[in-house]
Amino acid sequence: MDFVSLGLLMRLRHLAMELSKLPPHPHLDVSLEQYATEGDFAARWIAEIVQRGDLDERTRVVDLGAGNGILGIGCHLAGAVSTLLVEKDQRCQHDYEGVEWLIGDVQEWSGGDVDLIIMNPPWGAQVAMADRPFLEAAFNSEAGVVYLLHSAKATHVLPLAESMGWEGELVLGGAFRLPPQYEHHQSREGTTEVSIWRFIRN
Repeated sequence: MDFVSLGLLMRLRHLAMELSKLPPHPHLDVSLEQYATEGDFAARWIAEIVQRGDLDERTRVVDLGAGNGILGIGCHLAGAVSTLLVEKDQRCQHDYEGVEWLIGDVQEWSGGDVDLIIMNPPWGAQVAMADRPFLEAAFNSEAGVVYLLHSAKATHVLPLAESMGWEGELVLGGAFRLPPQYEHHQSREGTTEVSIWRFIRN
C-alpha cells in the first residue's frame, strides 16, 4: 500500500469513528422511514465525493432529510465551508459546532446558498412517493451536484432527474443494514441493496 492510499485509509477510519460517536437516530416515526446511515458507509460515500472533486473548503452543503445529521456532519468534517441539516423530526436535532439545522418540511428550505446536496430520503416504502418532495427540492435548487442514496430497485429516480434537466450516474452500491428498530420488524437485522447516484445539471 502506498502512502496516498494509506493516508486515505487513515482519514476514512477517523471519519467513520467520529461519525459513529454522533447521538443515535431516534427511530420513533415509522411513517418517516427513519433508517440511520452507519458511520463506515457514510465515510466511504463522503470519501467518494471528495475524490470526485465535489467537496472542498469552498463547498456549501445541504443535507436533506438529515436524521441525526451523519451525512452533512461528515461533509463538514471533510472540509465544507457551511453545512445545513434539513430535518422534519425535531427529536433528531443536537448541538454540533459548525453546522446549522432547519427543523421543518423539506419544502420550507429556500433551495439557495448550496453547491452540494447529499441525501438519504424516505424511499416511499411506508408512504407512496415520500421521496418526491426531496427529489424536487434538490433538482429545483441552486446546487450544482446532488448525491442521493436510494433503493437499488428504484426505477423512477433517473427519469425524474432527466425531466428536470439533470443527468445522473451510479457511483456506488452495496448492502445497507436495516436494524430491527420498529415493532413490525422481526428481531433479526436485515440488509437491502442500495445505489448512490451522482447528478449534475445538463
